[in-house]
Amino acid sequence: MPEARHMSLGDEPRILVVGPSWVGDMVMAQSLFKTLKARQPSSRIAVVAPAWSRPILERMDEVDEVVSLSVGHGQFGLATRRQLARSLQGRFDHAIVLPRSWKSALVPFLARIPRRTGFTGEQRLWLLNDRRRLDKTVLDQTVKRFVALGLPAEAAANGDIPIPQPRLRLDTENLVERRVELGLSSRPAIGMMPGAEYGPAKQWPLAYFRELARSLVVEGFEVRVLGGPKDREAGEEIADALPHTHNLCGRTRLADAVDLLGDCRQVVTNDSGLMHVAAAVGTRVQALYGSSSPAYTPPLTENAEVHYLALDCSPCFQRTCPLGHTNCLKQLMPERVLQAMLANGD
Repeated sequence: MPEARHMSLGDEPRILVVGPSWVGDMVMAQSLFKTLKARQPSSRIAVVAPAWSRPILERMDEVDEVVSLSVGHGQFGLATRRQLARSLQGRFDHAIVLPRSWKSALVPFLARIPRRTGFTGEQRLWLLNDRRRLDKTVLDQTVKRFVALGLPAEAAANGDIPIPQPRLRLDTENLVERRVELGLSSRPAIGMMPGAEYGPAKQWPLAYFRELARSLVVEGFEVRVLGGPKDREAGEEIADALPHTHNLCGRTRLADAVDLLGDCRQVVTNDSGLMHVAAAVGTRVQALYGSSSPAYTPPLTENAEVHYLALDCSPCFQRTCPLGHTNCLKQLMPERVLQAMLANGD
């Protein structure tokens, strides 16, 4: 992607989107950006987002500028937000605030952006002037809520909202360099993402990932275990002493993960941010759901198979299993996933 282009006062309309703070949500936000561009092809879109998200946003054709907000997760950072707001004054006609927190609506307000759209919540009524009421029974998916904020209120009233699928651009030169650097082979690759930032109730047992990896190697595949530094030990538990199995957790940047996932035949993943990245690069997704629901945060692709047992206690949306057994994932056996992958013909 070329360097971010700064918007001039002559560009119309000029839209500032305050983005979410999670990888998966940022990928899903592309459905909003696509909707905005489809409705107003001449629009210029800037996204206020944490610095870590720049590699994702730079792979989206619809994003014209990334504005980094250097505030740690959970921090208020009033001085930083004020400084950023001053730099944005006079540059935008419309702001769309995706998070529902009070602090997320502060920058557009301080920047005096004329129209400020968002869902009501956290006593931020006075920060927004295009306020929307969130009916969770109508807007029953995260991505629907994002897209709805880019539509007139009446157009989203019944929840029948077209959802453009996210699509991240790949960098083939970076992929070639990373494959050489990481010592990857010419075998067809399978990605595995054992992490889930939300908590262990969303994480398939590592022993199951390892058993599946062993079977896939026998079938002629290379296995790439992907994740952040926090997932390094989990990756080692899966890959230890297995041939053609690479623990890449903590060894790649987010931009590298985009390209390495795009190079995989299929991925096996918990409901996580990297699941949404894999879906957005077009790779076949085998999605594993435990405490969360595929109805609420599905992979936004037709090239996916969802594995969900729908037990009586599911979905609980808890970080840890309130019943202490996590049967929603422990009873989801590796053989089922392997059969689904081999039946796909890759």
